[in-house]
This record gives sequence, structure tokens and C-alpha cells, in this order.
Amino acid sequence: MYRVLYILLFITLVIVVCRLLWPLPSLNGRVSSYVLPNGFQTELGKVIENEMKKWPGKTGIEPLVTGEHAFATRILLAQQAQLSIDAQYYIWHNDLTGMLLLDALKAAAERGVRVRLLVDDNGTSSLDQELAYLNNLPNFEVRSYNPFTIRSPRLFGYVFDFFRLNHRMHNKTFTIDNVATVIGGRNVGDEYFGTGTQPLFIDLDVLGVGAIVKNVSSDFDRYWNSQSAYPVHLLTQPKDDASEIFDKRLRKLKTSDEFDQYAEAIQRSQIVKKLAQNELSLEWVNVQLISDDPVKTLGEASGEQLMVNQLSQILGQPSVGLDLVSPYFVPGKKGMEFFKNISAKGVKIRVLTNSIEATDVVVVHSGYAKYREKILKLGIQLFELKAQAEPEKHTHKDKNKFIGSSGSSLHAKTFAVDDKRIFIGSFNFDPRSALLNTELGFVIESSELAQAMNNLFDKKLSEASYISKLDKNGNLIWLDHTVEGGEGYQIEPGSTLLERIALKVLGWLPIEWLL
Repeated sequence: MYRVLYILLFITLVIVVCRLLWPLPSLNGRVSSYVLPNGFQTELGKVIENEMKKWPGKTGIEPLVTGEHAFATRILLAQQAQLSIDAQYYIWHNDLTGMLLLDALKAAAERGVRVRLLVDDNGTSSLDQELAYLNNLPNFEVRSYNPFTIRSPRLFGYVFDFFRLNHRMHNKTFTIDNVATVIGGRNVGDEYFGTGTQPLFIDLDVLGVGAIVKNVSSDFDRYWNSQSAYPVHLLTQPKDDASEIFDKRLRKLKTSDEFDQYAEAIQRSQIVKKLAQNELSLEWVNVQLISDDPVKTLGEASGEQLMVNQLSQILGQPSVGLDLVSPYFVPGKKGMEFFKNISAKGVKIRVLTNSIEATDVVVVHSGYAKYREKILKLGIQLFELKAQAEPEKHTHKDKNKFIGSSGSSLHAKTFAVDDKRIFIGSFNFDPRSALLNTELGFVIESSELAQAMNNLFDKKLSEASYISKLDKNGNLIWLDHTVEGGEGYQIEPGSTLLERIALKVLGWLPIEWLL
């Protein structure tokens, strides 16, 4: 009894001492800044403003399906910017695409564009020096969201500050001149843009212009000036040779074969050129932005400030069908109650998530696995995406290919309701997105995009996925329609014995709130 008490007291003392030794820096003196209002005076802004007059209150949308196209669009927008660039990301790697995009932001700042870069501190552990260097340049400011006070090893911070650091900013936006924005599921890194040695992610972004952009800019300001956004110079200072480190890394990356591939993709892409010449065939529709209030990071958000509640209010109750795509699918008790209620009304529900062989987080798959049979008993169709060794290239013109390539892991977060509207953003259908991380996305009133999602489930997933079902005895099986006769697996395909044991054990643990 006393031994346990002494251990608890010792742990408490260690936590207190660590927090005293490594406190968060003071935000006194931090200067707030806001979106620059004159975007429609830029070359691109004038074109967009004229088009907006034809579509009052509407937003022009263009899906960005392939990784190459999504990357090229960001680079070309950065090159087009004349006034400002506001970028907000959860992960930003120091690999080829990450460094090329940083270099594009640097070039914009050097020609007088104001650049504000807000990055979550959990996803930039290898970029401290590069970000500190950029932050010292004129016109370039970097802020780190919910930072670790110990810079290396950063994970040590979880030991004494877990409950603060467990809240992360998962939002992804890239906005230029307050007239054009890209939002969606992609972070910045090779695996998100379809290159490199890491498993490639299937993802989805949209380019938006028109009415919604001012809302994205205002939301960026809300995060940029929040109590969780720390100027990077308060956390780390650049070394004397930081500029040389940045240039050396960039030069090395530009010698790779992948660089030639992406340089060609940038030259080949016509999206921004067509946008600037008013030749891009945008779909002009009603769009709503929904996002969490940044006070969620501080654990202070009320129910109405949570995006998950806004989402349910805006999307309403499906009456015909719900097609849901989420790499991590852990419905929880409330989610199961929601599915039970709408399935009882005859709503057709279909879900695409990662198979165990495709997931990049097995512990989250364990949270999904324990709900799988309950989900199937409600009549919900479950598709589990297979892992693939080689991504298949598709052009950006094919808007119906929502998974774009047959890459190795699903990362898109989107769902369509009643073939009328679709959500595209950063929100995973799991407790972490609902309760811990901040999220953001668009609700788009587009029957065209919603129908494209419907077609994905109808025509493309039977071969790309394992289909989970219950056999006549109520046992879980997986059908593979690429095998003659649609063979049914009794054991989760692609799993090892160790993984199956881990799924079972992890499913017993009270960790669902962390997933």
C-alpha cells in the first residue's frame, strides 16, 4: 500500500520538476496578424472575382485526385501568389516534396509575398533548423502548434505532458491571396504525393475558389492567433549555417529520379494556368466550411464548438444512402447508435477503410476490428482496401476515380450523403478526430461528386478490396473477387499470427478514446 503511494508521489514529483525545467515559452509580445484583404487586386484575383459575379454566393470546386496533380497544384499556386500564402498542416516532411514546397514558399517570400506557415509540432520533428531558418527571412513567419518543450528526443515530452500533447492540429489548408485554397486529407510529404520509399497513401483534396475562401482565411487566422500557436523562434534558433543546410539538402534531393518526375508533373499541369485564364471547368456549388475551434487543443471546447457536432447538423439524417471512406474507422458507441438508427430506416450504408495489410496504424485497426461484426449485423457493407505494391497512374481529368491510384494505403477522409452532398477534409471517423485533434473540411452540395463516390463503391471496390461478411453461421469471412469463385478467407487476409494476437489483446484494453 505504502509502496504504491510512494511510487505515485515520486512520479508526480518527476512530472512537476520536468514541467518546471521545460516550460512552455511565454506568448507575451507575440504579434497577431490577419488575412490581407486585397486579394482581388491580384492577376488571379481579378479573374476569379469576374467569374464569381456569375455565381453569387457559390464556390468553384475542382477535385485533386492523384498525388502528382495535388503536389503540382500547390507548387503552381505558390508561384502564382502575389500577395500572401497561408499554409496549415499536421505533417510536413523534409523529403523531396516537402523541401520543394518549402523552397516554393521561400521563393514567394523573396519576391515580396507574405508567407505564414502554421505546422503541428508533432509532424515536423526533422525540420527544426529549416523552419527556424525560414522564419528569419523577410516576409516569412513560421508558428508551431502545441509545441514540445523538449526538442530532441521530442517524444520524451509525452512522459510529463501527455494530456496537453495528446491534442494535435490535424487541419490541412493551403491558401493564396485570399482567393484560392486547397483543402483535403493530404499532409506534405512524398508518401502523400505518390513518390518515395514509404507506403503510398490514397488521398483526396479539392481546389476551391469563390465564396468559401474568405471563410478558410478567417479560420486560418483563428488558429494562427490562438493560444496554441507559438512563433518558432521561441522554440529553436537557426544555426549559423542553417542556410547552407537548407540549400545542401535541396540540392541533394534534386539529383533523384523522383525530382525529374515531379519537375515534369509541374510543367505538365495546366490547372493554375487554366484557372488564371478562366479556362478551368470548375463546378460552382454551395460549400460550407466546418472546423473545430482551436480551444479544443486546450480541452476547453464546448459541444457546439466541436466539428463532429457541426458535421451532423449540416449533413442531417441520410434518407437514402451513406457512402463513407475513412482510413481509420472506429465508430464507438455513439457512432454505432447513429448507424443503427439510420439503417433501421432503410438507409444503405457502405464503408471503405483499410485492411490490416494496408493500414499504417495497427492499434487503430484493433479498435475497428472489435466493432466489425456488430457493424455487419446492422446490414452495413464493409470494404477493406487491399495493399498494392505499385500505384497505378491516372490523369487528373478522371474525376470518378476517387481512389486515383491503387496505392498501398487509404488516407482519404470523405463521405457522401443521398447522392446530393459530400464531405472532403481531414476528419477520420474515430474518437481521436471527434474528441482530441482539431479537424477541418468542406461540405459540398454536389450531386456530381456524390455520384462519383457512389460509382466508386458500385464499380471499383470489388476488386480493390476485401469484402467483409458474415457467413450463414454468423462467422466473419473476407471475400476476394479477384480470386475465381470469390474465395472466402476465414482468417483476416494479409495478417500474421502475431498481428491477430495483438488485435485481440489491444481490443481488450480501455484505449478507444486514444484511437
